[in-house]
Amino acid sequence: MNRTKYDVVVAGGSISGLLTAREIGSKSSISVKVLEADHEIGTPEHCGGLVSLSGLRKLGIVPSSRTFRNHITRAKICSKSSSFVVDAKVQDVVAVDRRELDKQLAFQAQEVGVEVTTMCPVKSVSACHELGVNNSHKVENGYSYAVSTVEGTVYCKYFVDARGLSSLIRRHRTGILPSAQYEVFAPWIDPDTVELYFDADKYPGFFAWIIPLGEDRAKIGVAGRDINIVNSINSFLESKNSSYTISRKIFAPIYVSGPIGDFIEGNRSLIVGDAAGQTKPTTAGGILSSGMGGVLAGRAIIKAIEQEDDSFLGNYPNEWHSIFGFEFKKLILARKIFEHLDNKALDGLFSTVSQPTLSRISQNGEFDFHSAPLSLILNARFTSRLVKGLLEGSLKRAK
Repeated sequence: MNRTKYDVVVAGGSISGLLTAREIGSKSSISVKVLEADHEIGTPEHCGGLVSLSGLRKLGIVPSSRTFRNHITRAKICSKSSSFVVDAKVQDVVAVDRRELDKQLAFQAQEVGVEVTTMCPVKSVSACHELGVNNSHKVENGYSYAVSTVEGTVYCKYFVDARGLSSLIRRHRTGILPSAQYEVFAPWIDPDTVELYFDADKYPGFFAWIIPLGEDRAKIGVAGRDINIVNSINSFLESKNSSYTISRKIFAPIYVSGPIGDFIEGNRSLIVGDAAGQTKPTTAGGILSSGMGGVLAGRAIIKAIEQEDDSFLGNYPNEWHSIFGFEFKKLILARKIFEHLDNKALDGLFSTVSQPTLSRISQNGEFDFHSAPLSLILNARFTSRLVKGLLEGSLKRAK
């Protein structure tokens, strides 16, 4: 690490951090450094990799042939005794290889002059005015942060935290669920259909999933509150069929409580992606919402530098919430409702989903914004009964 001073340092080389860097790097006059803790961009691959093609286009991404894995045309949603199928053809949903997608973004960032360093975890970040005159590092005027890494200290005017859940957990410990995801080869995988399995006993607060990656190959995972994640995923696989081969196992927590704070920490420090809680409260997915966090943060930093006015940093949270804020509020409400459903209630709910409702979801639903389909599934009659039951239960406990 020869150079030690940059306009912007981004900690974390996943999609939100790389999009921040790519956006800022498009201005050749601004120097950007990405520090990635792992040995390789895109590793480990925690994400399920589902996104719409329109969502990728909004992020300025055209997936390469190596990035694209599979086209999804249906979604099967199951409770213990009921199920329904949603046609997803018009939504252009694809499964992408997140390792390759992140590598593609890293290449795009490097093409516009961004420096990317792997195996370089951030040890600490200090505001330069807090270092004191006796500190051994001489900091020039205008540099706001000293970023300590395993390769030395770098200084920057603006710092972006894109370190994912490891950073979020230091600020916010609620809403974290254990999860496991395996890459599996099996003859019983439907190559066109994503499958979700709700069971309030086995996966409380979440579900099990199958995301097909093509013929006979899928990402299969489970998550839930206070469960033995290894036993849960092994049991789920055995319940499907005894014939399967596991090629990769990934154990990583997910976050489902929505955005935290205003995404700005300190005068010139911004938080993006998973670290800011920008993943969906219902599915923990967030390629578009987290990626757009990076794009908007990058644009805000450019504006602040060009106008020499840090008040423009506020554009980032304002614009993110204008796009996703109302959607996330509805998803948080849907999550709270589902968390109170036992298996009998889930069966009752799923059995009420009519064919006209499914047709409306198929024709009008947008994959990256799924609060509207959830509102149709959580029909008014069912929701009012549930709310009444919850209120009655609360009153009984209060007496």
